[in-house]
Amino acid sequence: MAVVKVIEILAESEVSWEDAAQQALTEVARTVRNIKRIYVQDFQAIVENNRIVRYRVNAKVSFLVESRRGLEA
Repeated sequence: MAVVKVIEILAESEVSWEDAAQQALTEVARTVRNIKRIYVQDFQAIVENNRIVRYRVNAKVSFLVESRRGLEA
């Protein structure tokens, strides 16, 4: 039986929402294996002088949890 875990992460970019999502995924991938999906839940932009200066995303990343079977002896 597969078990999937979901974590929520916030990320920011000065380039785009797509880059913010990629940065979120890159950061999670530093410590998590078996990532299967990223769901971008919310978008936000920081505005200064009538221009967007930073893009933010609230994302949920899902990954398969590895079985401990066979590891116990």
